[in-house]
Amino acid sequence: MLVAFAIATPNVNGQQIVPPPVVSAPAGKLRGSVEGKLHVFKGIPYAIAPTGSRRWKPPEEMPKWNDTRDATKFGPACVQNNNPSESIYYSKLASMSEDCLSLNVWAPANARNAPVFFWIHGGSLSGGTGSDAMYDGASVAQRGLVVVTINYRLGVLGYLAHPALSAESLDHVSGNYGLLDQIEALRWVKRNVAAFGGDASNVTIAGESAGGLSVMYLLTSPAARGLFSKAIAQSAYMISTPELKTSTFGDIPAETIGTYLQGKLGTSDIAAMRSMDAVAITAQSAQAGYLPFGTVDGRVLPRQLVEVLNRGEQAKVPILAGFNSGEIRSLRFLMPPPPASAETYEKMIHDRYGELADSFLKRYPSSDIPESMLATTRDAFYGWTAERLVAKQAAIGVSSFFYFFDHGYPAADSRGLHAFHASELPYVFGNADKTAPNWPRVPTTTEDKRLSDAMTDYWATFARRGVPTATGQPAWPAYGREHGFMEFADKPQAKTRLLPGMYELMEQVVCRRRAKGGIPWNWNIGLASPPLPPASTQCK
Repeated sequence: MLVAFAIATPNVNGQQIVPPPVVSAPAGKLRGSVEGKLHVFKGIPYAIAPTGSRRWKPPEEMPKWNDTRDATKFGPACVQNNNPSESIYYSKLASMSEDCLSLNVWAPANARNAPVFFWIHGGSLSGGTGSDAMYDGASVAQRGLVVVTINYRLGVLGYLAHPALSAESLDHVSGNYGLLDQIEALRWVKRNVAAFGGDASNVTIAGESAGGLSVMYLLTSPAARGLFSKAIAQSAYMISTPELKTSTFGDIPAETIGTYLQGKLGTSDIAAMRSMDAVAITAQSAQAGYLPFGTVDGRVLPRQLVEVLNRGEQAKVPILAGFNSGEIRSLRFLMPPPPASAETYEKMIHDRYGELADSFLKRYPSSDIPESMLATTRDAFYGWTAERLVAKQAAIGVSSFFYFFDHGYPAADSRGLHAFHASELPYVFGNADKTAPNWPRVPTTTEDKRLSDAMTDYWATFARRGVPTATGQPAWPAYGREHGFMEFADKPQAKTRLLPGMYELMEQVVCRRRAKGGIPWNWNIGLASPPLPPASTQCK
């Protein structure tokens, strides 16, 4: 048997103490810690991140270590720029390093063939860490799961594409290094999770925001196929993605972005970029306007996410996906400036959406322009993405579950942040007391605790068997023909047909842009939209 669990022994005062658990895994021996009925292992290196002069290469498999490795402290976060100190998403990092590819495990002490919940943190692919207190896996693990949280390379260090890097590659591609890290972490789990009591054949990938985007990348990447059996995407965004060498949908080619950045940094070549300090190049790249995204390279990411789903070529695994009613209330920078009047608003929409303008204005009326603009951006980014995921998975015959988080509480609502982006996370993880310093304080009322318990149960049971259930709570309807969903407001409520007409409208917008070519689908929606191309036979 791979697992070596410690036995309680008396100390000098006659009291029982529990020695730290030691696990003998294929990767090597690990000494963790005991937290209640859980065994916890932190900072486990799952791969080697090429650094310095070897920067911007795929991760390398970690060699087996011979001694027993201490796994009681989190590893350093990957190099990143901190959020502004006044941001609700700000949290102080204990340490950062370019050598940052580690993961953390929470496992029931008696786990045997337990489902595995593999969490990918958010942060715009430029920030975050698997050691964030809000992602503490204890509450989920107490439901009988093995929880894994990971670090992956971020920002320019994780996603830079460049012609010189493509020339070095055996596959003639570059970029996607952070995504390759995630895939390598999944491979590590496949090889080693049985030592912690996990079932390598029952792994659920899950993530929020950029973590949800990463889940979609993994769903569509051939390199990740067979490494997971279910997926959870919370507030994911299916925007158009730069392609390696071409500009099919108006995005600048990823290699061109890399060459441009080289010039902005004042460096002569890729060797000079590699000689820069990791913290410095991360900061200067962000100042130059570099935004990390996956690269459609034909190999790691074969096509645009939309196209893969349209062709039914994604991983055929059950999915749970959804979004929050107030996504943009904490992300207002994603919205354009408001117009001066209702008349101006309506004219701008008619100019941009043509014969679809009436449908648009019915959903997003001029009678309340601020709320309409919040809803427009929310739906185009997050709502359409979530419903598209469940609709396309249902279309290929796998279980699909849709949710809408609309829960508010006093500290958030008083700041105009009702159900804001990521506000479901403390409820899913059961960590109301572990949020960031500026996060609106999550209440500990009986009602909020009950809602959190229900959400954790739903997520955990979905990870266990592909169907979300919670004791004493409504049955969660599959998306199916009735477009079922679960609403999480004051309590869970099963409903059908969320925001009628929203999905169909956004489908038309994206489809027309794709049919015409040359127009991305991301921030350019609503008042920021270019004129919508005419109807296409492809979009009937």
